[in-house]
Amino acid sequence: MTFGLTFEKLLLIGLLAVLIIGPERLPRAAESFSRMVRKAGEYLRATKSRVREEMGPEIDDVDWRKLDPRQYDPRRIIRDALMEEPQPATPLQAAQTIAEPIAGAAAAATTAPATRAVPQEFSASNRPPFDAEAT
Repeated sequence: MTFGLTFEKLLLIGLLAVLIIGPERLPRAAESFSRMVRKAGEYLRATKSRVREEMGPEIDDVDWRKLDPRQYDPRRIIRDALMEEPQPATPLQAAQTIAEPIAGAAAAATTAPATRAVPQEFSASNRPPFDAEAT
């Protein structure tokens, strides 16, 4: 990884280090910094070898880009889902989709009475009083 460091930025960091730390303590600080970087590299190498040792040879077959959480942008997922073209149904599936509600309505019409009787308690002359404050 480069962390976006250019030569100019590194030069500026070095100049600031000389001004802040001072020329007398700068060699010791640079030595301790290099030791820290070396230990971090050793730690990373040891971690990598331990993961490879525990996971086995299958670790080389893993596509790490598929596991990157940055690819799961909810806006992109929703946009892609909305932009997808619906799969065309076969003529048989389309006919079944249309026929099911029609068959259900026809069955309900044959079992339902022709006229619905209004219950006595809710007839026009016998309605409960309207309470304007309750609504």
